[in-house]
Formats: sequence, C-alpha cells, structure tokens
Amino acid sequence: MNEHRLGFPRRLDRSLRGAGVVMAGLIAVSAYAAKSEGCEGGGFTVLGRSGAQDVNVPAAQVGATFVVQGRYVRFEVDAATLGIRNYAFLPTANPLDMTNGVVTPVFASKSPDHRGLRLTSDLALELGEENIELQREGPGVAMKIQAKDCAAGGVFQMEVERSDQTATEITHVLAGDGISPLSAFYFDNRNFRNREGDVVPYKDTTVVVAARINFGNGISRRFIGRDSPQVATRLVDPSCSNVIQKRPNSTPPSVVVQHCGGVSRWAVASGGRMGLVTGEDAIEVAPPATICVSKCQAQNRVRGQSVKLGFPFPVAEADKLKPRSPTSP
Repeated sequence: MNEHRLGFPRRLDRSLRGAGVVMAGLIAVSAYAAKSEGCEGGGFTVLGRSGAQDVNVPAAQVGATFVVQGRYVRFEVDAATLGIRNYAFLPTANPLDMTNGVVTPVFASKSPDHRGLRLTSDLALELGEENIELQREGPGVAMKIQAKDCAAGGVFQMEVERSDQTATEITHVLAGDGISPLSAFYFDNRNFRNREGDVVPYKDTTVVVAARINFGNGISRRFIGRDSPQVATRLVDPSCSNVIQKRPNSTPPSVVVQHCGGVSRWAVASGGRMGLVTGEDAIEVAPPATICVSKCQAQNRVRGQSVKLGFPFPVAEADKLKPRSPTSP
C-alpha cells in the first residue's frame, strides 16, 4: 500500500498521526468491558472463517455485504462503509442473557456518512477467542469495527478516521416499528433522573449522578443498553422535544430532552468512536473514560467498582422519547 494513505495502526497504513489527531486505534472501555462469564463459548464466524486468525481478505472476495455470526450476537456489515444492519442478541442459557428466550433485535442500522467516499481496500480481519476486528480503507477514509461475542457488556465499537480530519455523522436506528413489544426504544431512565445530582461512591472517590438515556424493549426486564461515545457529540433533534419531569421538588420541575425514540445521530471526530454498552455496564454510575489522544493504555479506561442504578420495567410512557424518528421542518 501507499505508505502515505490513511489508516489504522495495524496492517492498514500506520503513517498518519498528525498533531492533535485522536489515536484511532484506542481501545475504549466499552469494547472490552464484557464480563468473562458472559462470553463463555463465544466466537464469531465471518466469510467462512472462524477460530483465531489474522488475515487480509482480498476485496474481490468480500462482496457487497457479509454476516458476522456469533453464539450471542449476529449482525450484517456493509462492505463499502463498514456500517452495520440487523444487530441482534440471540437467546442462550448464559446467566447474563438479556433476551427472555427470543431473538432480540437491537439496531436496524448503525450507518456512517462518508459523504461520497467508499472503502475499497482488502478487508483486514482478526478473530480471537470471542473478539473480532474488521478494518478497511479507501481514498480519504478508514473504518474499524471491534466486537465481542458476549451475552452482555461492552460488546461493540465503531471507529472512523478521515484524511481531512472532519467529523463523520453516524446514525443509529433502533430495530422495530415502535409498536411491537420487541421494538427497541430510547428512554430517559427514571432511576437516574430521580437521583440526578446525588453523589455516590466510585472506587476510592465519588461521582455525581447525571441523567441517562438508555434503550430497552417491552419484552425483557433484563434487556438494557446505551450508546457510548468517545470524542463524539450527539446531534440534537428539535423535532423530537420531550418534556421530562425531574426529581420531586426540583427547580425547574422539568427539562426538555431533544432526542428521538428510535434514532440518534452523532458527530464523531476523526479517530473517535461510538460504542454499544449493554447489561449492567449500561446502568452503572462511573466517570467517563478520559479523552485519549495517543498511546492509550489501561489507565485511560474506566475501571473499578461503581453504583448500578438499574432501570424501571416496564418503562413509563412519559419517559419514552418521542417521536420515533425526526420529522422534516
């Protein structure tokens, strides 16, 4: 490959690391926070390959889309963008299973907008015991997906880097029509809202409870997740303005949350990432991971004990965010 092309620091070019550029190869907390018992027997099969290996799959063998199949999760990948579709948890007997015995759709899509750029290189594929890493690049853009095949925890992250160093908009669309009980939906977590401002212990320090937007469904009282950004900012949707009541005796008594019930949009800095966190990790009160710009090590990740506030089930209608999708002006 041209040694001056954009890419991530493994096989896809290692040269672009300008001043102030966030290290695209950072390992964020959520991608590796899954508990070992939640991953027992996990492992992915993709493009006819499984088991530990580290290969480059020729572009001609990749196809337009391909399936990543695990014991606990399954999703489809768009080869030209490394966006994903139809991400779902599969029912298992694992004690951390969140599915209530049925295939549980999570995301209809997680789509990066590369603004006309396409990924055209060979596909760098690394498979581990329960991990997968996918990397691909094209003129001006590179993408990486890291995932774990686990029943719960930090199980997915998507990273993007552009040669022009501008942000990439990534749109998350939750699975379902908003009517079926299996439809996933975003909600303002009442357990966090009613504790907003409280100081709780965390390891050898304390943390102030902030409001929390999670997603769940109407089937499983154990299914819970959240979007986990690092060096990324959520784009508000004024057409999805929700009046949420704050804890009793608050002044003012309510707050307007501009977030749709089935869609979230994020501006992700070049080298930033969007993660998917599920299970207990999605309802813990802990400091955010520090913003890491180079040579990210373990101290840049959230570690230690934390308070877990849970979530109400079923979720009150007043706390479900609406409408499901943005409406045109």
